[in-house]
Amino acid sequence: MRFTKLSYCQYLLSSQINYTITNLAEHLESISHDAINYYLKREKLTPRLLWDNVKDLVEPDDNGYIIFDDSVLDKRYSEEIEIVRRQYSGNEHGILKGIGVVNCVYVNPTLQRFWVIDYRILILMSMAKLR
Repeated sequence: MRFTKLSYCQYLLSSQINYTITNLAEHLESISHDAINYYLKREKLTPRLLWDNVKDLVEPDDNGYIIFDDSVLDKRYSEEIEIVRRQYSGNEHGILKGIGVVNCVYVNPTLQRFWVIDYRILILMSMAKLR
């Protein structure tokens, strides 16, 4: 069995708590952690790809609205992830090492359904780098 974009997307949709490569590999008998890691290193999973896959599924409504939600993915134990920065986490009520993500969700209140339509990873720079 080959690991594909569809495999990864199905995992992300079905997992509610743990999105790690290790957790995914534990649930796939014929796919190793290394195979998933290699796939993610070489594959471009862009916000545009998300929109291209969801735009035909969104059901617009006159009362529909968009929610922007920012969160920090906790990476306090990471030492080598390049985009990890010290930043404030409302969930932790303090500063921690993490990756900032903003999600954009379209909500159809009539159907009580929603679709993630965009996301952005925030690359925060220190003030010293901005000068």
